[in-house]
This record gives sequence, structure tokens and C-alpha cells, in this order.
Amino acid sequence: MEGVTIVDHPLVQHKLTLLRRKDTSTKSFRELLKEIGMLLCYEVTRDLPLAAVEIETPLAKMKSPEISGKKLVFAPVLRAGVTFAEGMLDLVPTARVAHIGLYREPETFVAVEYFFKAPSDLHERLVIVIAPVLATANLSVAAVDRLKERGANDIRLVSLIASPEGVERIRGIHPDVPIWLAAIDEGLDENAYILPGLGDAGDRAYGTR
Repeated sequence: MEGVTIVDHPLVQHKLTLLRRKDTSTKSFRELLKEIGMLLCYEVTRDLPLAAVEIETPLAKMKSPEISGKKLVFAPVLRAGVTFAEGMLDLVPTARVAHIGLYREPETFVAVEYFFKAPSDLHERLVIVIAPVLATANLSVAAVDRLKERGANDIRLVSLIASPEGVERIRGIHPDVPIWLAAIDEGLDENAYILPGLGDAGDRAYGTR
């Protein structure tokens, strides 16, 4: 599908399998979420522009590539998106962070916002929305909506897994936002959970229910 990248790297797929297992502990789930976030960060930033800068090694002067252009903002959707983003911050510790608090109303599945805090210069930065699961896509659509309202004009979305319905919805509403995923699953159940999925990422990451 245009605008959608499936990251099929063996390490990503292996760690996703471990995340899916129902007997994976809360501690292991958080650790895996952070690790897979780091791996996906390599892919979503693969095309960042480089510029040659002059440096001096212990032996000689040389020109060497350095990231140039827009600075990054990681925008995790609370709750599980925070742990997912930690691995990315390990790679890019200078990135700014926007926090987006959203939950899905259990009967209508409508996104309800309860917190939003972002840097003031979103229009000058590449914003990477981090949402572990793309089910109905209501939360991701709401997150992108708010970021655009605040001036963001260069947005990417990273998720672990998605439903075909979720991918179609966000691509239809925000076709300018490319998506990186580890897998597209079969579909949604009657409660709008992804099948076979991995359960509620927030509950599994923090031991809540």
C-alpha cells in the first residue's frame, strides 16, 4: 500500500513475536517495547538528510557526514507510546518530545483527549507520532489532527501492528502522513481489538487492567 512501510527485519519480527505471547511478563513486555522502538527508529529515520562537516580525528582532519535539516520531535500517544519512544530517545537524545494523552471511549471507540503538551516550533521539525497499535486508527487520527492544529506539517507515524481498516482510515484522512509498521494483522473483533494482535499494549506494559 502506498505510504506504508512494513519493517520485516528479522530482529523486529522476532521481538514482535515475543510481545504477542500472552505469557510475556510485564517487565519483559516493556523491555521489548523499548527495544523494538529503537529498531523501528532506524527505519523511520533512514532518509534523514546528511551534510559533510569538517572534523578532526586524533590523526587527521576530514569531512564526515552529519544529520542536517529539520530536528526531530517524538510524539508518543499515552500510555504505551511512552515506553515505545524510550528506545528512540536512546538513539536521538536531542529530540524534543510531545506528549499526547488520548483514550478510546469503550462503547463508541471515539478518541477522548485528556492531555496535550508539545514544543512551540512544531512547524520547524519532523514530528514522529508513536502509537504501538493502529486498530480503528481513531487515536492516531486524533493525534495527527492536534499536531497539525499546532503547526506540524511534516509528520510520520510509527506503530507495531495495525488492522487493514485502521491503515485505510488514516491513509484516507491523512494521506500526507507515511506509516511504518512491523505487521498488518487480520482485522478487528467486536470490541475493536486487533486480531490476532497482542492485547492492550498499555495494560500489558504497565500491569493494569
